[in-house]
Amino acid sequence: MLVLGIESSCDETGAAIVDDTGRVHADVVHSQVGLHAEYGGVVPELASRDHLRSLGPVVRAALTAARLGLDEIEGVAVTHRPGLVGALLVGVQAAKGIAWGARKPLVGVDHLVGHLLAAFVRRDGHDLAAPRLPFVCLLASGGHTALYRVEALRSDAIAELGATRDDAAGEAFDKIGKILGLGYPGGPQVDRLAASGDARRVQLKAPMAAEDSAEMSFSGIKTQVARLVEARSEALSDQEVADVCAAFQATVTGTLAAKVVAAALREGVTDVVVGGGVAANRELRRRVTELGRAHGLSVTIPPPVNCTDNAAMIAFAGALRLARGERDGWDLVATGRTALARTTRKGRGRR
Repeated sequence: MLVLGIESSCDETGAAIVDDTGRVHADVVHSQVGLHAEYGGVVPELASRDHLRSLGPVVRAALTAARLGLDEIEGVAVTHRPGLVGALLVGVQAAKGIAWGARKPLVGVDHLVGHLLAAFVRRDGHDLAAPRLPFVCLLASGGHTALYRVEALRSDAIAELGATRDDAAGEAFDKIGKILGLGYPGGPQVDRLAASGDARRVQLKAPMAAEDSAEMSFSGIKTQVARLVEARSEALSDQEVADVCAAFQATVTGTLAAKVVAAALREGVTDVVVGGGVAANRELRRRVTELGRAHGLSVTIPPPVNCTDNAAMIAFAGALRLARGERDGWDLVATGRTALARTTRKGRGRR
């Protein structure tokens, strides 16, 4: 079953052709990083307008790369939640038009479910053993950070174990990059500079580090770094910036690794998965792999191309829905809320 997937939840316009085994036949992504860089973050209105301009060419490029016509596609899958509503709306309306015109079934996909299933997406040169069900997954991105227990590859078999009470981990990385003047997006720059820094030179307190809780918080460590920079009478040297990046990255990734491994041990599962854009971070990949294996767990982390926003994971999740006989109507809507049940309440204080 070949499915066309469309992704437009934030600042990446994506289209992919994937079959129901997870094999990627084509995957095209148009990035808006250059468009938003001068503003230091994603501007929703600009993102929507760029999706409008780019979606048609991206879909055509994916079909060309797969050497397929729309008549050979068996369904259309589209991200319809969560994300920037205006950006999602562009993708949803385009998917409806394509599906209606080609007389193909339409399915909506939750963006978070796409990330949770990305470990099953197969690309040439990146074949990994699929994780065994059930597994515990750390989903860490710019907008979401949570731990989930995945019993089966469908949304009603996914349960949140804990999440961040405030900022997402990826959001904290980008804000630290902005505080240090590293440009947008800050996360990859922090990762790059951390390699030449010494984390021992900067003392940062790990937020909500207790392993007996699956809840997290990343606003406090962002504030710690901001105050450190503000307290300086002169600009940080290049080495000091690298040291701050190293300390921040070590603290956050150490907390994330400890949380996901502890959750897996509590849940009695043998497999751990990491997904979302922050899963492309080299330090996080290393820490989760080493800590998980030290506790006898099997760790699966998709290649970075499967971690960042892409349409391949959406197409695969949609293919599974279509294979189960599920369909959505022309009344499919775009919404900023995930369909996955939340258990973590935002804000500080005792629970």
